[in-house]
Parts: sequence; C-alpha cells; structure tokens
Amino acid sequence: MNFDATLSPSNLSAVAETAQAAEAIGFDALWCPETSHDPFLPGVLIAEHTRRLHFGTAIAVSFARSPTTIAYTAWDLAQFSNGRFYLGLGTQVKAHVERRFGMPWPESVVGKLREQMQVIRALWDCWQNGTPLRYQGDYYRLNLMSPFFNPGSIAHPAIPIFIAGVNPGLAQLAGEEADGFLAHPFHSADYLAQVILPAIQYGAQKKERSPTTVQVCVTAFTATTKEEAEFARTQIAFYASTPSYRRVLDHHGWGEIGENLSALASRSQWGEMPALIDDSILETFAVIAEEKHLAEKLIQRYGGIAQRLALYLPFVPFQRDPFWRALAREIQMA
Repeated sequence: MNFDATLSPSNLSAVAETAQAAEAIGFDALWCPETSHDPFLPGVLIAEHTRRLHFGTAIAVSFARSPTTIAYTAWDLAQFSNGRFYLGLGTQVKAHVERRFGMPWPESVVGKLREQMQVIRALWDCWQNGTPLRYQGDYYRLNLMSPFFNPGSIAHPAIPIFIAGVNPGLAQLAGEEADGFLAHPFHSADYLAQVILPAIQYGAQKKERSPTTVQVCVTAFTATTKEEAEFARTQIAFYASTPSYRRVLDHHGWGEIGENLSALASRSQWGEMPALIDDSILETFAVIAEEKHLAEKLIQRYGGIAQRLALYLPFVPFQRDPFWRALAREIQMA
C-alpha cells in the first residue's frame, strides 16, 4: 500500500521545504488540496525540489475550470516533473461552484465530469500524437488546435486522472473513465466496501476494463490523542451536515442526525454540531488508536480496500517526524 501525505494549506514559500521533508520521510506522494490556495502552483516547487516524490491535486475543482486550461497545466507539470504528476479532479458542491466560483452547476454532474476527462484526454492525444481535435458533447465542443497553441509532445504523456466522490455515481464513472478514485474523508470502511468498490467494479465492467486499473486512494480521519479525536469529531460533523453527502449517514441509519446537522449549519450554529457526533459515530468514521497501534488499525480497516492511504492530518515538516517515518514504513510493507 502506498502511503501519501497532504500538503498543509500555506503560502508558496513553505512548499519546497515541506516537499523535501516529505520525500525524506519516505512518503510516496504529496497531494495538494484546493481550499484556501491554488492546488496546481505548489506542484512546480514540489517537482523542482524533489527527485522521487509524486504529487497531485486532491482536489482541483473541475467545474470551476475549462478542461483546456486543466489540460495545459497538467501537461506542463507532467513534463517538468518527468511524469510524477497526478491530476486529481473533484466537482465540489453546487453552492460553492455557483456562489464561490461564479460558475454554472451542470444538469448532470457525472455527465459533465465525464466530458471534462474525455476532452482533457483528447487534447493530450492531439498534442502527443497529432490526432485532430474533434470533440462533440453536451457540454463541450472543441475542434480548434492550431500549431501556435499546441505545446507538442512530452516524454511522459500518460498522466493519471483521479476523480473524487462520495456517492456511487462518481465511483462508477471512475471505473469507466479514470485511473484512480479519491475517496472523500467522510466515509466508513463498510460504506467503501459495500457501496463505492462495487460501483467502481460495475463501471469498469461496463467499459471492459479491469477494476484493478483504478487505484483507490483513501484519506482517513485518525486520532491518537483526545485533542485529535475532538478535531475529527468536529470535521465529521461539518461534512455530515452536507445534504449531498447524506447517503453515507443513511447507509448506517443515521440520516436523521444529518438532517439535524444541516439545520444547525443553516443557522451557523457550528459550535453545537460536534455534540451530535457520539463516540459510536466517531469510531465508525475515524480510526482511534494509540500512536504505536495506529498503523496496525489502519491496515486492518483499509487493507483490501485502498491502494493508496493518507491521513486527514496535514504533514508539517519537523513535527512528529519519527511518527510519520514509522507509519510510512509499516503501511508500505502491508
């Protein structure tokens, strides 16, 4: 199992040091989220200051961008890093796409993300192999690529595309079209095993692909201290308040709790929300263990489910380095 790290949200001046430290610890990849910073820009610094470490976006909000601009950026990062870049895309939710990014929400989430991946790959094929650009879909129509705008071929054109999701529709799409699936941190192992993996397998079978071609990447809530447990409880409450994520709670019979959390969130009563996440819910969505037993518990929970594993806790250089190093060694040996 690969063991990855998440880049702590910070300004660009901290990225080079973080990347070098992550490579020294032994992480396999460093994922850059799109929260309060651009997820692509750190990739230039990661590529420049490391030699082995892979890196990717987890996630870049796809509906906030043109697939052509995504394709150009990914192409440049793949070329500059000698093929160490992973393109991770996610849809976000309607309110953020419309009200934070000012972009339209599609009639079909799965349909538009499918087209975005197909367009991106059509552009890469055009640049690498000289294939005429001719794409016609419900959301995109592309047929113009003159030599002036063609960046040309690169040494590592097979850029893996990961897509993120919570519900089975996007998991099935991953099985049909993607190279990897980024499981949302708000999950349980049972939900992944009973809902997400079968959807990936079904999508792969539809396209006569092997499900093993789709890497499942899990970011796990964990806690080794009381403070970390309360942090996880707060984050779980936040995610569980999102109506489009309700299916995860419904799977465990906790749909009413999700409705109550949504009501509190709508009134901005954020401080009252964690109390609705009791220890049973917390332990379903987070791995709670002493530090020395954490790797064992993670392997027990995600062995046979995930090919890549990361913790929800961001990696910060020179903080708990022995912990991270031991964890990486044990998980990579699993």
